[in-house]
Amino acid sequence: MQIHAPDPAYTGSALARANFRLAVRIAFGFVGLLWLVALLGWGLELQRFGVRPREWIGLPGILAAPLLHAGLNHLLANTLPLLVLITAMLHLYPRAALKLLPAVYLGPGIGVWLFAERGTHVGASGLVYGLVAYIFVAGLLRRDRRAIAASLLVSFMYGTLAWGVLPIQPGVSWETHLAAAVIGVAMAILLRRLDVPPPRRYAWEDEPDADGDAGAAGDGFPPDGELPAAYGELPAAGGDAPAAGDDLSPPGAPVRTLH
Repeated sequence: MQIHAPDPAYTGSALARANFRLAVRIAFGFVGLLWLVALLGWGLELQRFGVRPREWIGLPGILAAPLLHAGLNHLLANTLPLLVLITAMLHLYPRAALKLLPAVYLGPGIGVWLFAERGTHVGASGLVYGLVAYIFVAGLLRRDRRAIAASLLVSFMYGTLAWGVLPIQPGVSWETHLAAAVIGVAMAILLRRLDVPPPRRYAWEDEPDADGDAGAAGDGFPPDGELPAAYGELPAAGGDAPAAGDDLSPPGAPVRTLH
């Protein structure tokens, strides 16, 4: 499988740098909102507004749960991953992000309300798992160095999150994690043709050959049906073949003798 290097004119453009700065601002803005909600709701037990499976009063939690956390440690655990993953997603896959982020924000809550065990489910970890799953699988599907590098980095930094989709730790909403991971994988497959950067092209790929086709220059072969002048001319069909000893050198060619 050939791995393409993205065009430096694309990745190093002013627009790409501006998009990266915008991605950073959005990531910090969302994480700042989480901290603002936590500080304003200190002591108010806002966790009760989370998702409550199969209870009508728990439906609004589908919208509210990602903004609520069970405590300071819970929020701290999600802060750095959200900063890194939202920035990477918006920078590398800006078009796909417009579809993925709403899906991993709302989708896990819907799945939890329908299928999870009784209780109150809160936290932005669904976003974390959805983003990790998307970035990791996108790197496996795309022949793009940036996507592969991001996939390897995510697997190195957050590979241990895979244990969070199993019901092995009490008090952890593994249903949220699992639903978000499934959504992330599915979206990575469905949106694999979005946000593919143009591959790097070299100068020789754009040089036309004798027939006007680009990409053949420098291959060392003459155009089809022709021979270099140094080989002389072949006899026409039905003509006499050259006799032994005939001089086949083109006119004006230097005469060389073998010793």
